[in-house]
Parts: sequence; C-alpha cells; structure tokens
Amino acid sequence: MFNDLSERLSGTLANLRGKGRLSEADIDATAREIRIALLEADVALPVVRGFVARVKERAKGAEVSGALNPAQQVVKIVNEELVGVLGGETRRLRFAKEPPSVIMLAGLQGSGKTTLAGKLAAWLKGQGHAPLLVACDLQRPNAVNQLQIVGERAGVTTFAPEPGNGVGDPVDVARRGIAHARSTMFDMVIVDTAGRLGVDEELMRQAADIRDAVSPDEVLFVVDAMIGQDAVATAEAFRDGVGFSGVVLTKLDGDARGGAALSVREVTGQPILFASSGEKLEDFDVFHPDRMASRILGMGDLLSLIEQAEQVFDEEQSARTAQKIGSGELSLEDFLEQMQAIRKMGPIGNILGMLPGANAGQMKDALAQVDDKSLDKLQAIIRGMTPAERADPKMINGSRRLRIANGSGVSVGDVNDLVTRFFEARKMMQQMAGQFGFGGGKRSATKKLASKRKSKKGKGRPTPSRSGGGLPDMSGLPPTLQQLPPGLDQLPPGFDPSKLRFPKGK
Repeated sequence: MFNDLSERLSGTLANLRGKGRLSEADIDATAREIRIALLEADVALPVVRGFVARVKERAKGAEVSGALNPAQQVVKIVNEELVGVLGGETRRLRFAKEPPSVIMLAGLQGSGKTTLAGKLAAWLKGQGHAPLLVACDLQRPNAVNQLQIVGERAGVTTFAPEPGNGVGDPVDVARRGIAHARSTMFDMVIVDTAGRLGVDEELMRQAADIRDAVSPDEVLFVVDAMIGQDAVATAEAFRDGVGFSGVVLTKLDGDARGGAALSVREVTGQPILFASSGEKLEDFDVFHPDRMASRILGMGDLLSLIEQAEQVFDEEQSARTAQKIGSGELSLEDFLEQMQAIRKMGPIGNILGMLPGANAGQMKDALAQVDDKSLDKLQAIIRGMTPAERADPKMINGSRRLRIANGSGVSVGDVNDLVTRFFEARKMMQQMAGQFGFGGGKRSATKKLASKRKSKKGKGRPTPSRSGGGLPDMSGLPPTLQQLPPGLDQLPPGFDPSKLRFPKGK
C-alpha cells in the first residue's frame, strides 16, 4: 500500500547523498518534496504540516550542521519523526488482572471486523491463550454464520446463542458471552459488534451500550486503510462517541494510497496495535512503528523477516543446510525442504519486499513479476523425481528427464531448466558461503553457526552491524535467504543503520 510513498521518499532522500554540506536551500527543497509525497499519499494536512515543520527545525539545527555526514543525519531525523507519527514504541495488548480479558471490536461495516476477529483469535491462540469469539453483530445478514466459519478456521470456539439477521439483543449476548467465558475457563473474549455504512446515532448508541455492559480491557477501532481521509473523520467520530484504546489497520495489501492510515495515530492520540493484510488468518501481525517506518523509507524490514523465518525453520535443519551449501553437497531434497518452509512464511513477493531496496526502481519491477505458481511448478518437478535423483541430480539423463516431465505435467525443457539452474545456484551459493566464512568444510560451518547463535542476545533480536552501512545479523534467516540478491548486500546509499533505533525485543 505504501509503495508510492516509499518510492517518493526514498528518491527524495537519495538526492542528498554525496553532498558534504547541506545548505538551507537543500533542506528547504527536501522538506518541500517530503510534503508533496505525504500529501499525494493522502496523509492528513495537519499531520503533514507538523511532520515537515519538525524535520526542518531539526535539520537546520546543530545535530546536522555538526555531523560528519549531514545527509545521513537528515535521513535519521526523517526516520525518527516518521516513527513518532506512527506511534513511537510498539504497544502491546492490556490484559485483565483476573481472566477473562475482554477485547471489543468497533468500526464501520465493511472494515473487516469479523475477519479480523478470527485473525486476532488465531494469533492469541498461538500466544498460548484460550480465546472465545462472541457474535454481537446481529444486524448484518449472515454475520453470525460468517463469524462461526472464521472461528472454525482459527480453531477457536464461537459463542452465538442468537441467529442474527435482525434477531436478538446484542447487549444481552455480550453479557452472556462474558459469563460463558468465566464458567468455561476461557481467558480471552473477543466481542464482534455491528457496523454501519456510515457513522450514525444508532451505531454509536449500540456500541456504547455493549461497552458499558462488558467493561472491555481494550476497545479496538478497526479501520479500512483504503478509505482515504474518511478514515480520520470516522476515527474521530468513534473516539468521541464510543472511545477506543487502540487501532487496527486492515486491508494493507490494497493498492490505495493509504496515507490517511498514517494519520490516525497522530489525530486520535491512540496507538496502532495490529496490522492486517489479505484474507488468510496468518496475514496479521503486531504493528511495529519503527519497522513500518523502515519499510516506508526503503530500508526493508529484516527484523520481521527473521522472526517469521524462526517460526517456520528448524534451527538444526538450517544448520545442516548451511553446512551442505558450504561444502557443495546441497541436494534437490534439501532445496525442496527449504522451498516448502519459505512458502509457509507467505507470498514470495511479500517476503522479498522486506529486503532493503525492494521498493526501488528495477527491484520493484522485478518483484511485481514474482509469481508463486512458478514455485509450485518447481516443487512438482522435484516431487516427480526418485529419492536417488534428488540426492544426485547428475544421474538425471535424457530418459529420466522425459519420465519426470510426464509425471509432473511439464515439458522436458522445464526439467532441463530446473536442473541447470540448480547446479548454477549451488555453485554460486558455495562461492558466497566461502566469502561469508562458511566454506571451510562441515566442521568450520558448524562452528561458525554455533558462534553466531551464541552471539545473539535472544530470539527475534538480531543486532545491527556496527561497521556502518551493514545489515542486521541475518543468521536467523534460512540459508537460502541469508545471501541477498545482487545489489542488496548493503543498505541504500546514505543510510547508516548503526545510528537508527532498532527495537530492543519483545
């Protein structure tokens, strides 16, 4: 969603590199470009004015004029101010002193509340909680049935004593849902409320009555990030009419400008807690202001990428694969295992989009051409091979290639292409592994990995390079992702990640 804003800001800041000193004219021109970029992204005008004023004031101060690299210092200022607009530090959910903790969802119809309820329930379940969904949207046709289906997909229970479709009292259902959670030992309750096509008195009154009846620990305002400036007006109306303690952004995978979503935190004063994209249950995560700012500025989001990788990759298996890469013994079976694990992390385009520079020029165009179906074809070809052929691809002669092609539904040319590319990739990865210190044989590779693990302070907390211009420690990534594509082995020119504020962990 923020690709256009990211490209514009990255280009503007890139124009500063190579300048030993920055004049007031340089700073004014940069501020003007930033203002235009934010306005074109649909960021609210008061937010733009405040943001640009703070950047100009700091850029013309001593912290830039006295810096060894003024351009990098301006980038640092823009990054910090953007993090501030997005909320500063990551805010976690508040829980009740005695269970169950109650989370009430509010927002307009069509904002994605019901789907979000299932995603939040699945996420809480993954955190070790026992969530209960309570169906209080009794107006919208089939809303109760939809919540039950979403609950089944998430593997959680749905409390739905009323059929909905205009039948039942939502306030009474909310009370009974809390009582049911207490009696059946659920420690989390998610109350899905009704919405309207627009803000009206009836919507606000019903939401306020449910809030008063259940005394929620969190009231989350669910906002569609694609509705433009209406997001800000709707958020203000809910803040004044019902009140909420946090914001959830949905539909971040849309192609709208989406800048208004960046304004919600600044206008309402309430933090963004979660971000949702897509229809799958896993398309949901905690909102990290610093990481989102990093992605918008074209610096990628390696921390989230590493965390996702740690959830799906087995550490010992990754060590064995890295060992085989260094010794040139990587097989198609290993390649298939890595591919399957990467697919669990989500669409390939989204994964690559977290790498630094992914929104810039040719890399952005290349990512737009990435199609997960091509990976499905590769997996089908490899699965069409015998275990011996996967272990030793050199034995795949002409007759074997014809058999594999017929068995996997592809052409012989596709099989030839896969085998050829595999040998080339294996050779390249072995060479790169040697450059990164993994090429000294099995024992050396194992020692390198062990030493990297010991140096990590904790899961999901890679430390940035202190050499200036380097990347965070990527040892938590799978071996096939540790080697960045050509041209991405460093951050974009002008960025100094050692001076940026990386999160301290959970």
